Amino acid sequence: MTNPFDLTGHASVVTGGNSGIGLAMAHALAAAGADVAVWGTNAERNDQAAAELARHGTKVLAVRCDVGDEDEVDAALTQSAESLGRLDSCFVNAGVAGVSARFTETSLAEFRRVTRVDLDGAFLTLRAAARRMLEQGTGGSLVGTASVAAVQGQPRGQAYAASKAGLIAMIRSISVELARHGIRANAIVPGWVHTPLAAPALDSEGFQRRVLPRMPVGRWGRPDDFGALAVYLASPAGAFHTGDSITVDGGYLNF
Repeated sequence: MTNPFDLTGHASVVTGGNSGIGLAMAHALAAAGADVAVWGTNAERNDQAAAELARHGTKVLAVRCDVGDEDEVDAALTQSAESLGRLDSCFVNAGVAGVSARFTETSLAEFRRVTRVDLDGAFLTLRAAARRMLEQGTGGSLVGTASVAAVQGQPRGQAYAASKAGLIAMIRSISVELARHGIRANAIVPGWVHTPLAAPALDSEGFQRRVLPRMPVGRWGRPDDFGALAVYLASPAGAFHTGDSITVDGGYLNF
């Protein structure tokens, strides 16, 4: 019987793939047999991630890319697809956090600094990946990492929340438009996950005191909690799953 989770011969791009959830996804994809291109803005971390991923024995490519720059995204996607030989899945995980400023004191420049990466960057990456998949004519899987901030009020985080809500809506629209081409699109909605981006908040005593008691599982999420889901969404096992927002939050939203 064929293993539906076997990704041998599969090629995947993971943005924000040099740390946190993105790197954990890249590890899981490579362990399942996929060739992987990781994108990030920090060349040193990219190289470190590529060295880690190489132990799985598949092809690994590290690409420096600012996803908020249209030309860089298009060039990085072309480089990735040509180096790996094709593109079968794209995981949009690159993101930045906003500063903790009151809404009434948030400048337009700060709002756009966040949306440039978290929303515009997602659009540019998904568009470039979809174009390549349409050109190949063999379908594919597009996945965007959103956040529970998209569905739960986040004070002093309007730019981030708006970006993640917009990403979920964009994914749904993509799933409807591209389904006839065999391209599926889904969003992953993480809760509180201990990543380099979230660590300053999650490690603070006050935050732990207020929020951790609301986590039914009694712990923060870990990046590797998302690896198996990435493999599922990339693999033939997820062929009929599209247009969804999959919440992985340890039960936080249900408390």
